[in-house]
Amino acid sequence: MLANLIPTLGEAYYLLEWVVRLAMLATIPFRRAPAATRSWLLLIFFLPVPGLLLFLAIGSPRFPQWRMARFRNLQAFFQDLAARLAPVGVRETEVTALAARLGRFPAVAGNHVVFLDDYDGVIERLVADIDAARHHVRLLVYIFADDEVGRKVIAALARAVTRGVACRVLFDPVGSRRWRRGTLARLEAAGVDVRTTLPFRLLRGRTRRDMRNHRKLFVIDGVIGYTGSQNIVARDFRPGIVNRELVVRVTGPAVAEMNAVFLADWYLETETLLDATPPIPAATGEATVQLLPSGANYAVEGFQTLLIWQLHRARRRVVIVTPYLIPDEDLLGALETAVLRGVEVHLVVSAVVDQWLVSLAQASYYDRLLSCGVRVHRFRADLLHAKNVCVDDSLAILGSSNVDIRSFQLNEEISLLLLDPVSIARLCEVQNGYLAGSDELTRAAWRQRGRARKLAENVAALVSPLL
Repeated sequence: MLANLIPTLGEAYYLLEWVVRLAMLATIPFRRAPAATRSWLLLIFFLPVPGLLLFLAIGSPRFPQWRMARFRNLQAFFQDLAARLAPVGVRETEVTALAARLGRFPAVAGNHVVFLDDYDGVIERLVADIDAARHHVRLLVYIFADDEVGRKVIAALARAVTRGVACRVLFDPVGSRRWRRGTLARLEAAGVDVRTTLPFRLLRGRTRRDMRNHRKLFVIDGVIGYTGSQNIVARDFRPGIVNRELVVRVTGPAVAEMNAVFLADWYLETETLLDATPPIPAATGEATVQLLPSGANYAVEGFQTLLIWQLHRARRRVVIVTPYLIPDEDLLGALETAVLRGVEVHLVVSAVVDQWLVSLAQASYYDRLLSCGVRVHRFRADLLHAKNVCVDDSLAILGSSNVDIRSFQLNEEISLLLLDPVSIARLCEVQNGYLAGSDELTRAAWRQRGRARKLAENVAALVSPLL
């Protein structure tokens, strides 16, 4: 009789599945955006136990308390730098005020900005700047390979160390996983002080492994700064795929903000603040720019918030260049509303694919975008990995952030706002080159794709909020 009351293994597993379903129904909605909530609940309804394990691994886009406490410790550092930048600041506008509240840095004048879209030329320019460094070199990057390109940069760092220059590197261990051990070994052998960003710490409350530091930020002597989309790796590190990037080289007061982001990220990994009062470089040009860092340390998604707000304010033309597009409902609504107001909205994506699941999920949005009047252009020649935006003639943005949920909510990103007419015009000119090298997608042609392709896109769309 008693034996009949003991559930079989199959019955116990069935009961466990329903316990998981009910528990997650009460838990997940409090942790995620509506689209992500639907995707998680759908996954857990069909695969309760595997879904639970996946949710425990990557389900909560939050940093542990100790890391958030370290970030709070940096608030006085950010406030002091903003106050010291006041003399080179500009008259506050709605855009600069919002960006300052989102990212803690003010807009500053007196900068010189050079756009670099020659992949190998960027590396050569960086190596030359490292070879001329006298005090320090600070590199923060998502991918740092020990391939031919990486070894070229490491050799320059080694020469700098020999001259007595303090060289420090932060790189992401997941983005650089193919080369992580080799890169670490070579940098350490060169005398470089190197750390990995967001390493997995099983016993110290490390959150989801896919929350990454996706920034690309290089600072030399506190007077030269680079940012954009390019990593330190060969342009064709994926067989058969060549990357097309865009980077800016900046001199002037804004480099103090770029330096501060590196110093903050170094502190978050080491609890050592290398310089509590980084110097502010003298003016070198006429460009007005503003740095906008974003990520899980910040209360509000910075790049996403600014982009959606600007779409709602646009009057004539918006061009968005991104290799990966996974929009949420707020962004889709802003794009649709802009078109309805008569704004010409261009979306430039890459025809070359390096991540098939993301590409399928991205393509699932094309029909809706084309139907509402967004003009979708697919860049032909290379994988267009550049990430930038122009809104009318009033604002341009360039940096590391894709237009996807991952960059909005999970990754640590960096964006440079270009606020003066000359810099904005230069980026718009670069974007016109992308448009000229693209094929515009029409709604009629897009709807001719096969049923199997449509099914694959629909399946990918179900998990797109989790990508």
